[in-house]
Amino acid sequence: MIAGCTARSGLTTNAAPADLFSDIQERAFRFFWETADPDTGLAMDRWPTPSFASIAAVGFALTAYGVGEKHGWITRTQNRDRTLALLEFFANASQGDGATGFSGYKGFFYHFLGVTKGQRFARCELSTIDTALLLGGVLFAQSWFDRADPVEARIRDLAERIYRAVEWDWIVPRPPFVAMGWHPETGFIPHDWEIYNEGMILYVLALASPTHPLPSETWGALTARFDRSWGNAHGGEPHLQFAPMFGHQYSHVWIDFRGIRDPYIASKGIDYFENSRRATYAQRAYANENPGGWAAYGDDCWGLTACDGPGDFNVTIDGRSRDFFSYSARGPGERDDGTIAPTAALGSIAFAPEIVEPMIAKVHARYGAGIYEKYGFLDSFNPTLTRADTELKHGRIVPGIGWVDKDYLGIDQGPIVAMIENRRSGMIWEVMRRNPHIRRGLERAGFTGGWLK
Repeated sequence: MIAGCTARSGLTTNAAPADLFSDIQERAFRFFWETADPDTGLAMDRWPTPSFASIAAVGFALTAYGVGEKHGWITRTQNRDRTLALLEFFANASQGDGATGFSGYKGFFYHFLGVTKGQRFARCELSTIDTALLLGGVLFAQSWFDRADPVEARIRDLAERIYRAVEWDWIVPRPPFVAMGWHPETGFIPHDWEIYNEGMILYVLALASPTHPLPSETWGALTARFDRSWGNAHGGEPHLQFAPMFGHQYSHVWIDFRGIRDPYIASKGIDYFENSRRATYAQRAYANENPGGWAAYGDDCWGLTACDGPGDFNVTIDGRSRDFFSYSARGPGERDDGTIAPTAALGSIAFAPEIVEPMIAKVHARYGAGIYEKYGFLDSFNPTLTRADTELKHGRIVPGIGWVDKDYLGIDQGPIVAMIENRRSGMIWEVMRRNPHIRRGLERAGFTGGWLK
């Protein structure tokens, strides 16, 4: 048994390829179920390093619990009780413009929360995108718990209350775009969501708000800027480019973009799902090009996204000066330091299973003894960095592999659970298609066709 694994039925460390993805999915699910704070239910940003809670990780957790219930890893009662506790917390969390003693303001929540009281951690920002990812899970719970039961009705009502409280029309200091965040000490962050990235779900939710909606024209203003990102990459098909893979994945966890189109993507002859498929292929093509000469890159090892890294330092390896980074958003040509994150590929498994599944099986077979533990793949690893004399900020050097992270990250585990399920059954997409807010937001953005008919 791999060090750190628990002896649970069905969770073996040498899973055959046919069973490997079930094993990966269950382990990633158990990250959320087992590491959440036992009193508040808040999901941790990372584990096992002592950590604050992440509101985005809570959104992924609420969604993962439905996956766990579907597969019988937890009961509906267990899911219901955990979900109810979380929604009670967020619905009643303290809101105010003070620097301390609050969980959020104007319906938004701080990026990170202290675990014991669930209030702002340090001087982190009131985060618009992380609130949106939290709401993805909240609205999933609203549609998942659909029975005529007073507790499930309470969950639905709390979800509605949390969503309606968000004042999207407040956080647009530079109309029409939503600011990335706000600090009580300094005000609005001087950057907006104004390019193609993971922010699509944010705007769908903001357009759909029954209480504080953005104008429907906002989506057109956003997509009018998308051509700045359109082009060919690494010899592949043209698509909207965003270097770290998470930008092509997060919105797709909850929104089924297959076959539905807004005017912009329709003008390109594809949909946003196809765009993410092309981006996945581009990542593999970049790994084969390997302009940085990093170890192990190729068809059998690829995937760049936001993840942990060894630390911020420079070392010489085989006569070549190499820069390494700690936690960073990595992508083709952007802060690429040879660090591979399994979530980059696994979060794209629904887009391109034909290239993701065989690659992950080979990574598991080759590196699994050192990078696959209690909750599946550790967050990241770097086969280029094998020198044991480096001053690592995080992780360790594993002989025969290289640098290996010591942590799991909630925002990287979440897409693994969800997108394996969307690949296999489409369950999360099916649930969210029933949510009236998601449908309304897409329709106000100008999406037509497919399941919206």
